[in-house]
Amino acid sequence: MQLLRGVYERFAAILHELIKFGLIGGLAFVIDFGGTNLLRFGVELGPLTSKTIATVVAATFAYFGNRYWTFRHREQSGLAREYIMFFLLNGVGLAISLAVISFVTYVLGLHDAVSYNVAQIIGLVLGTLFRFWSYKKWVFLEVPDTPASVVENQAGPLTTR
Repeated sequence: MQLLRGVYERFAAILHELIKFGLIGGLAFVIDFGGTNLLRFGVELGPLTSKTIATVVAATFAYFGNRYWTFRHREQSGLAREYIMFFLLNGVGLAISLAVISFVTYVLGLHDAVSYNVAQIIGLVLGTLFRFWSYKKWVFLEVPDTPASVVENQAGPLTTR
């Protein structure tokens, strides 16, 4: 029974994080996808420039949403370190998206809105899988377990009368 409870608690914690991550990601998706389309087809910037600008704005929103809501219970290793790691890893996620968009636009020669948006979605899914894994591993670190001996030492020596 204890084993099942442990499995449930572990699964529930991951599911809880995943749901929050998904909600923040959904809002960031609207910013990214909508912003990219606005810049690409409304302002008529290039396909890669549009994606880059919208992704930077969406990533900034996602950082603050994930730091202060999704992963707020995790260790804070310093805002500067987290922010730099977050944006480096987002750069990898962006590179994945840009590779897909570049392939569709420049290799396949497809310049229509439907092809562009399909490429965006494929790149976004692949990049999101990478980002979820990498944020948990390198940005929003788990709080280390505190051994009982450390807790006792912090409380001071036990005294008896």
